[in-house]
Amino acid sequence: MLSRQASHALKALLELAARPLDWQSTHALATAQQLPEPMLEQLLLRLRRAGLLEARRGRVGGYRLSRPARAISMELILAGLGEALTDSPHRLATSEPANSPADQVTNALHLRLERVRQKALAELSLEDLLFDLRSAVAGSDGEGGVMLG
Repeated sequence: MLSRQASHALKALLELAARPLDWQSTHALATAQQLPEPMLEQLLLRLRRAGLLEARRGRVGGYRLSRPARAISMELILAGLGEALTDSPHRLATSEPANSPADQVTNALHLRLERVRQKALAELSLEDLLFDLRSAVAGSDGEGGVMLG
């Protein structure tokens, strides 16, 4: 599950991805997504330090993506926010003594599930999520619109 902070950051990133050439202020992003501005500012600063955002000061400044949305994975976003992506695989495998074959199987399952989660986070890009957002918006337009492409 995503933390509340990760969810808030993702909403702002989707807003930035929808208009990748535009500089958008923290205030505009917070207003558009109904997010608390002070917390959003801290999240955007973390993402900038992680190299996912560019920042520019001034009246026409703000934030924008530092690379195409397809090059920003969920793995990079969570790492940029400082969210723990995983427990150590060694810790997962040895968190409980493998006293029985069933314990060994359970430990191996934890490792397999963590590998699958890591792979999914690495493969899921901001562009994929933007496509999902656009599809959801099109599907809720009252006319049953469908996104093609």
